Amino acid sequence: MRPFDWRWLVVSSLLAGALAADAETRTQYGGTAHVAMRAAPTSLDPADGTQPDSFARRSLTMLMFDTLVTTDENEHVQAALATSWQASTGNQRWQFRLRHGVKFHDGTPLTAEVAAASLRAANPSWNVLVDADSVVIERDGADPELLAELALPRNAIAKRNSDSKPSGTGPFHIVDWQPAKRLTLAAEEACWRGRPFLDGVEVEMGRSFRDQMMALDLGKADWVEVAPEQSRRISAEGRLLASSLPIELMALVFTRDVKSADDRMLRESLALSVERGSIRSVLLQGAGQPAASILPNWLSGYAFVFPTDADLPRARHAREQVRTIPTWSVGYDGSDPVARLLAERIALNARDAGLSLQPTTANAADLRLVRISLASPDPWIALANAAALTGMPPVKSTGGSVEDLYAAEQAALATQRIIPLFHLPVSYAVATTLKNWTLRRDGSWSLADAWIGSGKP
Repeated sequence: MRPFDWRWLVVSSLLAGALAADAETRTQYGGTAHVAMRAAPTSLDPADGTQPDSFARRSLTMLMFDTLVTTDENEHVQAALATSWQASTGNQRWQFRLRHGVKFHDGTPLTAEVAAASLRAANPSWNVLVDADSVVIERDGADPELLAELALPRNAIAKRNSDSKPSGTGPFHIVDWQPAKRLTLAAEEACWRGRPFLDGVEVEMGRSFRDQMMALDLGKADWVEVAPEQSRRISAEGRLLASSLPIELMALVFTRDVKSADDRMLRESLALSVERGSIRSVLLQGAGQPAASILPNWLSGYAFVFPTDADLPRARHAREQVRTIPTWSVGYDGSDPVARLLAERIALNARDAGLSLQPTTANAADLRLVRISLASPDPWIALANAAALTGMPPVKSTGGSVEDLYAAEQAALATQRIIPLFHLPVSYAVATTLKNWTLRRDGSWSLADAWIGSGKP
């Protein structure tokens, strides 16, 4: 009988362990990722302006559609459906040469005519022309932010069909669409970027934060949203948590312009009365950053110069300049679990200054507590979009210095249409089986390169 060679057993065990470890980390094809979200869009058209902007909607758009250009993690412009571009006439006229061989999910080729029609639908004020295999965009004036604008999901190229299912060129195509309820996507085998690793993505819409977390715990979801005030607790429980930089603005927005000097003094009093620090510590559980600016500091570099501390003596002094104190209704989203508490706390702060605020879930209100998903990591675009959403005068990019940006934001704040409160990150809880996902700087996520592996992180 030959003697047993223990050395061979050791080598075999080490080899088996190495192979197993390699199998855990090796990219794998197949499987379906399950996503849950609060948003409940009724349209998948990227250019549908009736749909509220949200991080979730941006994420879904970029699973199905592509833009002419995209940006990397450093905000450098990269080719996408356009392989090259050039600007002339002082950045007023831009020409984009399209990539050859790209097809929509319905099998029809990408053409300059379809791309131009898509951009016109998203931007009625643009003059979009066709020049052979190129798309030409002409603006009334210089537009130094055009490339960053074209990278936004709302400018994704879509071929609009008659069945309410627009066709895209992205890594996944639509299999089943139940508006505001459910979306089923399947991998696009002929995608110009290459087939994604996942076989599909299933999305459940209109789910509360609580229901999403239950789905994750039960293994029925791989990617769910987390309320900012819950992120610290969920991370402490050992769950895999992904958080962006502060990219969501929580603010009070008045529904009308300032009408009088008294109105201006009362708005100043309210802004000075809010105790952002204690609200953040108690109601938001330390999430986010107190804000008195529209743009977060990481985006502008100067947000820290806007004071965020409450100043009750100054608030009372401003209020004392006014004889008649109206009762303002402050509206909030009843489906937001923390919005009512925030509105009530702000009303208490206002009362300490001698003001009267009445929280309500009614649509009609004097001012509203809102969350604004900042549109882009480009500060000019983010500021311009926030201004448009809140009724402030249009912000026109100069493409200039930080000083120019600061002056533009100061001018927007001087309208007193908005009282910034907090800059919040966007957070997600992720199943450990979901690998290689991406959290973008604009708060959206991507599963285009994700795959399903073992449960080991």
